[in-house]
Amino acid sequence: MPLLSIPEELLELRASLRQFVEREVRPVQEAHAQEIMETSSFADYEQERLKLRRRSAELGFWTLHMPEEVGGGGLSYLGQVVLHEEINRSGLFMAAHESVLPVVTGPTLVYMDCTPEQRERYLKPLMTAEAVTCFSLTEPEAGSDATRIRTRAERTAGGWRITGRKHFITAGDQADFALVFAVTDPEKRAKGGITAFFVERDRPGFQVTRRQPTMSPWQNPSELTFDEVEVPDDNVLGQVGAGFYSAVKGINGARLQIAGAAIGTAQYLLDRALDYAKARIAFGQPIGANQYVQGMLVDSYAELEMARLLVYKVAVEIDEGADGRRQAALAKLVSTEMVNRVADRAIQVHGGNGFMTEMGIEAWYRDVRAMRLYEGTSEILRTNVAKTLGL
Repeated sequence: MPLLSIPEELLELRASLRQFVEREVRPVQEAHAQEIMETSSFADYEQERLKLRRRSAELGFWTLHMPEEVGGGGLSYLGQVVLHEEINRSGLFMAAHESVLPVVTGPTLVYMDCTPEQRERYLKPLMTAEAVTCFSLTEPEAGSDATRIRTRAERTAGGWRITGRKHFITAGDQADFALVFAVTDPEKRAKGGITAFFVERDRPGFQVTRRQPTMSPWQNPSELTFDEVEVPDDNVLGQVGAGFYSAVKGINGARLQIAGAAIGTAQYLLDRALDYAKARIAFGQPIGANQYVQGMLVDSYAELEMARLLVYKVAVEIDEGADGRRQAALAKLVSTEMVNRVADRAIQVHGGNGFMTEMGIEAWYRDVRAMRLYEGTSEILRTNVAKTLGL
């Protein structure tokens, strides 16, 4: 299809999502505007997020990305990019951070490895947003090289005993159950020696050790510890030893979703900077008449347009059957590097006001910095792309 030809049904879906965000998300955030200006969040944030997730699930947005066979919408990768772009373009952190569309706290393709019983027990409540999960892979000494995890799972009479520590786990302190990756064969490790387990939060030995505050006002992961936590064989996801293969199953989709979020956030920040440049008067004229300011805005506009074209293009390629490793890595690399530059320029255009919390720009500047780290650092993504080029 033509590069910029977005199917009509997807445009209608995007319009419906926009209406939902404006009707049900924006009023919640604006009701707490004063507290948000002072602290970047508000007291009932998590409770309101859960309400919005359930409402999103009721309307079908929450599960659009999941296959139809499990009750999802079977949405294309291009569709996922467009919708994640839309919610981030709103400039509402409540819409952007998994209150409307999930990335890791709700249903993902990894759950397609569930048995029928596991789908009923774990996937179904995620599909209805009645439960929250967390993806427990990263460890203090195993970040980009996740194959080096140390968490161990040893055989017992009726199942497994898990011991280890995870950190930087999104929603770890809110999850009803964790999907935990542990070494079951130290010799094989990633090549058949890592297994994925469902671990309910009320199992003895499972603790949220600490919350890990970050420079982002809205991203505060947790450290989890597993002290001889016992789970039955029924809690193994997929095949014993195949956990690492399950872990990477949804990586293309996650990277494209992040790319869409980066594009949407960049559009919001550019729009804010343009509005300010037209309204702010200095030396008798709008600062947008100053060529230095124009240069920053045009650079942001150009980079955003190029990133959007790339991300849409590679999403279509994956939808049409491409392997996706190069495409998803390149999309995330280009878009997340871009949004960091756009955020920096947005503050510069706003001058001292951009540094103030009341403008709501600096919070996004802090938030987008993490995009270059999770789901593959920019350096790892460059390595991934290099390998596909035969290097």
